[in-house]
Amino acid sequence: MAGYRRQLYRDDAVVLRVQKLGESDRIITLLTRRHGRLRAVARGVRRTMSKFGARLEPFGHVDLQLAGDPKGEQGSSLHTVSQVEGIDLYGKRFLGDYPRYTAASAIAETAERLTPVEREPSLRLFQLTLGALRALADGEHATTLVLDAYLLRGMALAGWAPALTACAVCGTPGRHRAFSVPAGGAVCPDCRPPGAAHPAPATIDLMSALTVGDWRVADATENGVRRECSGLVAAHLQWHLERALRSLPLVDRGGLPSAPGARRPTGDVGTVAPAGAVLPPDRASQDVSRERTE
Repeated sequence: MAGYRRQLYRDDAVVLRVQKLGESDRIITLLTRRHGRLRAVARGVRRTMSKFGARLEPFGHVDLQLAGDPKGEQGSSLHTVSQVEGIDLYGKRFLGDYPRYTAASAIAETAERLTPVEREPSLRLFQLTLGALRALADGEHATTLVLDAYLLRGMALAGWAPALTACAVCGTPGRHRAFSVPAGGAVCPDCRPPGAAHPAPATIDLMSALTVGDWRVADATENGVRRECSGLVAAHLQWHLERALRSLPLVDRGGLPSAPGARRPTGDVGTVAPAGAVLPPDRASQDVSRERTE
């Protein structure tokens, strides 16, 4: 638009992803507190003399000054980063920790998938994402518990929370033994569809505890229960997203090779869907149940 001058505005944000642009620039995907998810160009940040290149790394909480229309009604859809100050660069705390780094990658990818519309404010998701990254950096809870708690609460914000205390089909209250991803969660015997999983009661209790933030119960669970919970949560999330998360197969669920190039067993519930493919949700649930019975 002729005569349009890009306005400046400030916001704080979580850095979700970075992409190379040209020889020295980057495109930064941000989840901001007041303006939702947006993308901005950071010019010259790949040069060795860049003043703020190190502050715009994934998983950091930063304060930004951006040039562009915050509503996206004028000018380019890509904003420009003019100033940036680091509030807390969480990524530096677990850069060499493979389990925490891959869990943070899954959190960032999920946050991006749950905000399909740019510049649509999502304060609760921003606070949830920031809190999950802080929990990973502090290391007070097991990595997989933090990740699964984030995925469950993120689905709740999106309206996809699995039914855990009542039948997902008929609404009959109580603890039900069967769990069906297409049905929406726990199902009673009368509503149980073919191929539904039968997780341990402790697994459903763990999912409920993670949803409400009862860390006393969550921290006391055994590793097998956590793995079964992770399989159900991942299957439920990817069913609603209608595609796989590329970062989930890389998450170290414990007891498996953690090197980035290591091959994982085909029966690992952490690989509910391989990168770039979607495993049918009924099959994912069956794999979880089969591993438990074996």
